[in-house]
Amino acid sequence: MTMKTDSARRCAPLAILLLLPLFLPVRALAQGTLADYQRAEQFLPGNLQKSLYVAEVYPNWIGKGDRFWYLKMGPGGKQFILVDPSANAVAPAFDQARLAATLSRMSGKNYAAADLPFYFFTFEQDGKAIRFELDQAQWTCTLSNYECERKPQSESARYESISPNGEWAAFVRDHNLFVRHVSTGTVVQLTRNGVPGDDYATPLPDLRTLVAEGVTNGDNVRERPAVFWSPDSTRLVTYRLDSRNAGRFTSLQYVPPHQLRPIAYNYVYPLPGEILPEAYPVVFNLETGRRIDVKTPPLEIQFQGGPGFGWLPDSRHFFYDYDERGEKSIELREVDADTGVQKILIDEVAKPYPYVDPGQTFYRFLNDDKEILWSSERSGWNQLYLYNAETGQLENQVTRGSWVVRRLVYVDAKTRQAYFLAGGVQAGMDPYFTQLYRVNLDGTGMKLLTPEDADHSVFISPDGKYFVDNFSRPNWPGESALRRTSDGSIVRALEKTDDSTLVKMGWKPPIPFEGKAADGKTHLYGIIVRPTNFDPAKKYPILENIYTGPQGFFVPKTFGSALRLQSMAELGFVVVMVDGRGTTGRSRAFHDFSYHNMGNVFIDHVAMIKQMAAKYPWMDITRVGIHGISAGGYGSAHAFLQFPGFYKVCVSISGDHDPRLDKAWWNELYQGWPVGKDYVEQANETLASHMRGHLLLIHGDIDDNVNPAETMRLVDALMTANKNFQMLFVPNMFHGPSGPHAEYVVRRMWDFFVRYLLGAEPPANFQIHEAPFHFFFRGR
Repeated sequence: MTMKTDSARRCAPLAILLLLPLFLPVRALAQGTLADYQRAEQFLPGNLQKSLYVAEVYPNWIGKGDRFWYLKMGPGGKQFILVDPSANAVAPAFDQARLAATLSRMSGKNYAAADLPFYFFTFEQDGKAIRFELDQAQWTCTLSNYECERKPQSESARYESISPNGEWAAFVRDHNLFVRHVSTGTVVQLTRNGVPGDDYATPLPDLRTLVAEGVTNGDNVRERPAVFWSPDSTRLVTYRLDSRNAGRFTSLQYVPPHQLRPIAYNYVYPLPGEILPEAYPVVFNLETGRRIDVKTPPLEIQFQGGPGFGWLPDSRHFFYDYDERGEKSIELREVDADTGVQKILIDEVAKPYPYVDPGQTFYRFLNDDKEILWSSERSGWNQLYLYNAETGQLENQVTRGSWVVRRLVYVDAKTRQAYFLAGGVQAGMDPYFTQLYRVNLDGTGMKLLTPEDADHSVFISPDGKYFVDNFSRPNWPGESALRRTSDGSIVRALEKTDDSTLVKMGWKPPIPFEGKAADGKTHLYGIIVRPTNFDPAKKYPILENIYTGPQGFFVPKTFGSALRLQSMAELGFVVVMVDGRGTTGRSRAFHDFSYHNMGNVFIDHVAMIKQMAAKYPWMDITRVGIHGISAGGYGSAHAFLQFPGFYKVCVSISGDHDPRLDKAWWNELYQGWPVGKDYVEQANETLASHMRGHLLLIHGDIDDNVNPAETMRLVDALMTANKNFQMLFVPNMFHGPSGPHAEYVVRRMWDFFVRYLLGAEPPANFQIHEAPFHFFFRGR
């Protein structure tokens, strides 16, 4: 019913006005209140950890057997727990109260048993002592009497790489590589021609490292050397890295914590199509003093860091994988350390696909390094293949089918069986859920070991007898179990998630959603999260949390990870996520939808949200908002500008809005190589004139992943198009909400959606407080 004039409103019978709510949809107007903000604050990960423990056990195996310890973090604080699978026994790893008392006495600080100042330790002296790091010192504590010895770590030790036998320490000085004999102190200079920008054993640093080290030029940063020791400690392999012709960024930290004047940081950051840094591998034999240059063309380094190498057990050969630019091929290479001669063991070529995805390519040597188990998408689905490592010939395909091998977990050399995680094998199950399988290396006898309809993350003991299985669904708390690898049977439950606290808070399990892509054929999967005070009689604005980076899939598949979405829902929204075409976890054809096409994948998200709203009338399709970080910052802004009649409000954080200004490796891999016109066509600035609705752009001054220049180009285009928008340029913020103003950034995002999507005035200057959190909401 529409009232056209004030007089018409005055003349309307009171009875009609009273009856209007019975005929019009009830919008969730009583939201965005102080109470809603307080509930949303409660559901932030650090705060929720005070009242909820999510069962996820990450074992730290002891030696080569099956015993392990794990850290439980929950309302009761830290608990270090020891497990003996063979005896089916669980006990405290040590007496935390006695250790806390000793540490308090020796350090002069007050430590509580449930809040010990470390998260990791190792057993020493056959389990009679533990060793851990605290306050830049190594502590060793005897468990019989809880007496501890503290050994301060020298400043130089931070920048040394120790050989496996403990006899040598490698370090970099003045851009050259040295080794020091630990016992005698004798120092040997291995290289002499290193110069700034053409260094030995020094990976290219990122901005975060420069800020942490207080170094303004990446050529002068001091790091632990990138050396790779042979198992017998007689050799090491490293590289010379020449970045003098590579592109660089300069980032300005406007409000440095220890000085008034802003600080400019300069560092290597190659853009698509630019000259790349080049690495030259080199081997040093410490017994003979020989230097052996690997006989290979320069290795192009597509971003920061440097190449990695692995040694074979004979200490005479090492291997590495090399990605051709644009990932047109990935080669597995083996090098003779005495001669520097290399041979190609496996050459995975992209054809018929546009690139080889390094995220889907993994391998393992087996059978005394005579064979290689290798993954490949060459069939259209990621599967396992067995190669002869000596000849490079394919022996046989190990797995096959229209499903995806996601991770190689363990290989039993004696039984010649491989254990792997895969998704999409079981009919009727969410294809993104992973389960553990075993298969003979000849391709026979594939067996499911984790039959529960859930997502499983698995850790197999070094002796291959047992595994820890964390399994749950977004709408089912699940558990962590100790199981046998022989048949998958459960030895005991290690931990279970108790959701009773959530239920008392009014928590509603998320709703998994299956729908169709914009093509009307392809099955897609998403999730719907409701507020705890949800009323199905009301209409709720829809808020999409988006990330469409082609390197993964992002809809939560575990109980803990789904809880990350609850906080925003508490403000009065129905929060949704969608995995559309162009992401991983499915077929290669599904994945390739985004290649040269990253700006056009959002049609699937619009299609899915419309299907959700058609099924659930409490979702208000006339009020849809969107937000994201990084590639999600690009995606949220792009979808908002591309579909201005659908998305009404957008918050884009740390967005990579222009692929031409973003890191070379990621964009050349997923957007396309060579650089084409689609780089320009799919940049967000090209859509600036389309803008309607409300847009908030947020970026940090020291973003170590996406330079603020990408957001500023979009800002320039919006201003040129005479568009009104809002922007936060945040001092001392790295990538995404971080640094001293992280909670402020989150609150401003909350306020923006409450004001413009919910249509309510947010509580004035609400101050978010989130406790530090660790080991929480892990998993997919």
